[in-house]
Order: sequence, then C-alpha cells, then structure tokens
Amino acid sequence: MATGLSPDEPRQPSPLSAQQATLLLLLSVLAALHVGQWLRRQRRRQPLSTPPGPFPWPLIGNAAAVGPVPHLSFARLARRYGDVFQIRLGSCPVVVLNGERAIRQALVQQGVAFADRPPFASFRVVSGGRSLAFGPYSESWKVQRRAAFGTVRAFSTRQPRSRRVLEAHVLSEARELVALLVRGSAGGAFLDPGPLTVVAVANVMSAVCFGCRYSHDDTEFRGLLSHNEKFGRTVGAGSLVDVLPWLRRFPNPVRTAFREFEQLNRDFSNFVLDKFLRHQENLRPGAAPRDMMDAFILAAGKEEAEGSGASSARLGIEFVPATVTDIFGASQDTLSTALQWLLILFTRYPEAQARVQAELDRVVGRERLPGLDDQPRLPYLMAFLYEAMRFSSFMPVTIPHATRADASVLGYHIPKDTVVFVNQWSVNHDPEKWPDPEAFNPARFLDPAGDIDKDLASSVMIFSVGKRRCIGEELSKVQLFLFLALLAHQCHFRASPDAPAQMGFTYGLTIKPKAFKINVTLRESMELLDSTVQKLRAEEGCQ
Repeated sequence: MATGLSPDEPRQPSPLSAQQATLLLLLSVLAALHVGQWLRRQRRRQPLSTPPGPFPWPLIGNAAAVGPVPHLSFARLARRYGDVFQIRLGSCPVVVLNGERAIRQALVQQGVAFADRPPFASFRVVSGGRSLAFGPYSESWKVQRRAAFGTVRAFSTRQPRSRRVLEAHVLSEARELVALLVRGSAGGAFLDPGPLTVVAVANVMSAVCFGCRYSHDDTEFRGLLSHNEKFGRTVGAGSLVDVLPWLRRFPNPVRTAFREFEQLNRDFSNFVLDKFLRHQENLRPGAAPRDMMDAFILAAGKEEAEGSGASSARLGIEFVPATVTDIFGASQDTLSTALQWLLILFTRYPEAQARVQAELDRVVGRERLPGLDDQPRLPYLMAFLYEAMRFSSFMPVTIPHATRADASVLGYHIPKDTVVFVNQWSVNHDPEKWPDPEAFNPARFLDPAGDIDKDLASSVMIFSVGKRRCIGEELSKVQLFLFLALLAHQCHFRASPDAPAQMGFTYGLTIKPKAFKINVTLRESMELLDSTVQKLRAEEGCQ
C-alpha cells in the first residue's frame, strides 16, 4: 500500500502544542518530586551500610595485616577500602578513620558521640583508672578536664609572669643540654642526644608540675623516664595486650609485657603520689600556688568546700595525683620525641638549619637570646617546626576512641560502643593537601609574603581535635619553639657520616626516631647562655 513516503524517509512527528508541552513539563516535575520523596523515605527506612574492610582470620582477626607500623598499614588499607573501613583485632571490631574529612566529621561534628575510651585492660591500669587521657567520658571527666586545661594555661602562657617563668625553666634546661651535647662532641666525637633530650624536657615539666629539677646523673629519675617507649607500645593503637586478652592467661611475651606495664605504672604513680603528699604537708592555707601540683590541690580543696553535699560533679582531691601524672607523663614523652625529630632533621637538612640560624641572627642578633616575643618575627623557624611535626607525624594514631552512641561517618553506620582508631598520619601526608608529602620542605608553610600560612599550619594534626584534643597543645608548642630557637641560636649540628640513608623509627603511642648520633659545636662561647641563666634561674629544690 502506498503511504506517500519512501522507505528512506522516516515519518516526522507532529509538533506539540504550547499547552501540551507545558502540561508535559509539569507532569515531569511532579513525577521527579514524587520519586525524590520516595527515595528519601526509602533511605530513611534502610540502615546505613557497614564500613567495608579486609577478611578477618580466626582468633587474630586482621592483626597480621596491621603489623608493626599501624599508621602505614591503615593508609594502605584506606587506598583500597576508602577513608572509613573496618578491621577486626582478635574478636574486637575496630573502625579506622583516615583523612581530614572523615576525622573532623567524627571528632568535631559529632564530638560527644566519639569522646569515649574503650574498656581496655591497659587503660584501667593507668593512674588506677582515674586518668584524664585514658579514662571514660563522663560528667566528672569533664570537670577534671576543665580544671586541668585552666591550670595548664595558667602555668604556661596565660599571664606575662607565667610566660617568663616558663621561659626561665626552658632556658635553664637548654643551657644544661647544650653543655652536655658539646662536651660529648669534644674532639669531633658523635653522641646519641636521645637520653639527654628526655631528661631536659622532663626537667622543664618537673619544674612546672612539682617545682624541682633533677640532675642528668640521677639514675632513679632516668630509670623512671626510660619506660616511655614501653608505655607507648602497650597503650598505642593495635596493641595486642588489649585486643587479644586471652594472651594474658598463659606465659608468653604479651603477658610478660603487660605485667611490666603494670609495674611501671605503679612506679610512676608512686613518684607523683610522693610529690602530692609532700605538697599537701607544705602548702600553707591562703598561699599562692608554687606550681601545678599546688594549683590542683587548692582548686580541689575549694570545690570540696563549696560543693559539700552537692550532687554536681566536681574535681575531688583523689583525682589530683592522676591528673598531674597525665600532664607530666604525656608532656615529657611527647616533647622529648618531638625534640629528637627536630635535631635529626637539622642534621639531615643542613640548608634548612642554616636558614633558621640566619633568620635568628637577623632578627635576634648575637647580643641576646631568643624569647617568646620573637616568635611572630621568625616565620621560617616556625615553618621548620610545623614541617617537622607534619613530616614526622610523631603522634601518628591517637589514643583509641569509642562511640557513646550510634553515629555515621561518610555515610557508614558506626554502632554505639565501637572502638575507633584515628589515623592522624593520613591527614599530614595527604598528597591533595601537601604536594610531594614525603619530602621535607619547610617553605610550604610560607605564603607569598614570606609569612606563616596560618590556615595551612592549623591543618597539621598532631594533638587531635574535638573533645579529646590535647590540653597541653599550647604548652607543647611554646616549649618546642623555645628549645628550637635556643639550640639553633647557640649550636651547629652535624650528622654522623655513618648515618643510614633512611630515618628509622620505633612505633608506639609516639613515633620515636631510632638511636642516632650527631656532633654539636658552639657557634660562639657559652658566655651569653651562662649570664642569662644566672639572671633568670630561681632557687631550685623539690618541695
């Protein structure tokens, strides 16, 4: 039948009228709205998905995949499973957070939900379960933290007098450290600065907390500090002591390590308790606090007197030794680790060391020593400090968290009472934020005008974020600045020719550089250090 069209000529559709086109568009919009509402209802009805992760093996779970360097293993697993994934350590399910977006969504936007600690055996050992850093989130914990935060600030940077006292403590220990480093380097020798930095930093914190310092030859004090690494290995993320508790039931290295951990905690607690009892005996009513221990005793006594019979939570006197133990223990371990990284990076990157020294000579000169007031005018020194923190990420994974309520991160459901590991290293080595992140480059923190890029500096994640952010962050940064400025102003540092090409480290709560050797020489005589210390050093001695 003839149609009037050849087979090669398709039939042309008749054009829609304006009314039909409008009606069709309206129906399409209504249909899209209806489908969108339906999808939202379905999404609310369906639970969020569980984070993906590797297959867990019987008994050990994914302990073998985590290995001896968890932060690197977590970063590798994140490349496969995403920034939020789940592993199993023994029978314990663990959600691991990587990257700034996931970590801030959890710890900042849902701070309370992620503020708890897991009921790990090692956590209950620290300070008899009254630890601020390792204790569970509660009303009494919030009171304890608030008191600790205010006291730390009062004895560090809040007031001009506090700043001067802290500067005097650091200057005194820096002078002693320089003398020992130079003496050990006599005749071109190379020495391991690690043990000396541990005592120097611990003495600053001892002066701040207890009002006294110790000789570098004090074997009891050095013995107490020598357990830092063992403590960090036991409470760090992935510790077998906590995730494989059945290992503590029969003789094996894990059981032995846990018993040693219990003993070192008793030793450390007894050390602080002795200071606490002496301070209680010697503290006169109405007297001004001489140090942090005094301040905590006075604050606890005031709260108990004012809040007697009240039901609200308050800082009890029984929490004072545990709180001071946290501040002293955590600060001296973290700071000594950071100071060792600063020294090793000075020797590995001599051009950066020379640039820091040139800036100090230009801004401070050789007639006086650098101080806190010089910090705003030393942008490259601060850039070196921030790059050292980013590059080393010496606190790679935070103390493990636990959820207090159901939560979600990046669309994944995380149930209440889930153990959460936070991989800060992944933030500091994200190639999208830090081009060539494995390169040490302080200049990345300088803006075009040569000043510190404050937004970039605030992105370095070392002291955590959210409800569990380290209360000693400001105090730590002040001390690191002072030690770095004083040592660079007075000394020149040179690496041992036998130093390996790669910088090794040991993993625990902090990443500590393996033992290394350096040679230290004075840029000038110690006359300026000695004269300044004589003016500022107060009479020393323990209460």
